[in-house]
Amino acid sequence: MAPRTDLWLQNLVDERDGAALYEGLANVERDPARARAFRELAEGERRHAEIWHRKLQKEGAALPPDRPSSRVRVLIWLARRLGTNAVLPLVLENESDDAEKYQQQGGEAEASAMAEEERSHRAVLAGMGEGQPQGARSAIAVRERWHRGGRGGSIRAAIFGMNDGLVSNLSLVLGVAGAVHDPRTVLVTGFAGLLAGASSMAVGEYTSVASQRDLLIRQVELEKREIAEAPEEEAAELALIFKQKGLSTEQASRTAAEILKNPDHALDTLVREELGLDPEDLGSPTHAALSSFLMFAVGATIPVLPFLFLHGTTAVLLASGLAGLVLAAVGAVVGFLAGTSPVRSAARMVGLAAVAAGITYGVGRLFGASVG
Repeated sequence: MAPRTDLWLQNLVDERDGAALYEGLANVERDPARARAFRELAEGERRHAEIWHRKLQKEGAALPPDRPSSRVRVLIWLARRLGTNAVLPLVLENESDDAEKYQQQGGEAEASAMAEEERSHRAVLAGMGEGQPQGARSAIAVRERWHRGGRGGSIRAAIFGMNDGLVSNLSLVLGVAGAVHDPRTVLVTGFAGLLAGASSMAVGEYTSVASQRDLLIRQVELEKREIAEAPEEEAAELALIFKQKGLSTEQASRTAAEILKNPDHALDTLVREELGLDPEDLGSPTHAALSSFLMFAVGATIPVLPFLFLHGTTAVLLASGLAGLVLAAVGAVVGFLAGTSPVRSAARMVGLAAVAAGITYGVGRLFGASVG
């Protein structure tokens, strides 16, 4: 197959994947406006796929089955359980990659136009992520949207919580193992490091999410008061938002007035549309703290396990090997979800951990030799 048709074939597969992903997100999304936007994006990807399909047919190339990739299926599965916001940053990254890919295919007449469309898709997705907030009071909500303790941050928190626990306790355990030869000392140090680190992570996460939740609740309360005290102004804000979504002035005003008849409905709509917040996803400090504690503890347990049964160099090597395997698996998953090379992501994670653990082990050996 000629290089040109190879390129078209990859473009076709990518566009089909994009269409399947957006259609899946539309089926999961509970907000009608966002679901409609996802379906429009899916239709755009299908148009792109059809262009590459026709070009390949004209060349007589064999066409692959129209089947979503495993990565798309995983993203839809995650969105179904955690909400579309949980995977939106990864989808945004996809659109950036697609725009750059088509920009590099400047020799193809269709590619330049598609690069512009992919950038447009990314702008739409970015608007979803930010909730198109109005005014300075929502700036914090925009900055923190992907990092607060709600469902949107669950994947990130789980991955990095385990990674932190594993790397920090591996470094601690190997440092002590390099300095002393008593396996009980290594075990006590390892479990102390596990409890101290997990507790610190839990306290930090609880404080962070609780503070953020208090701020978000305060914003919701302010919005509720404004609806009660100045309904005309809130109706005008809603009408402006609906006009930006494509409604005529008359339709926007009528829709806003209808929504304001029900204060609870009006509050929910304004919080979502004006502040960019999901009232049902403000985050639970307790849940965030428990999740951080457990994920850190799981990661920190791995390098300690060999010292329950072994000691000396054998335990050190086994602890390092187990940690390396788990880090490689986590790194591969991160790369897979991010659409980058799983091998490169795994190698980076293992390499950085090896440097950290190697330094502490070396320092421990030197300290042990000097004391001994």
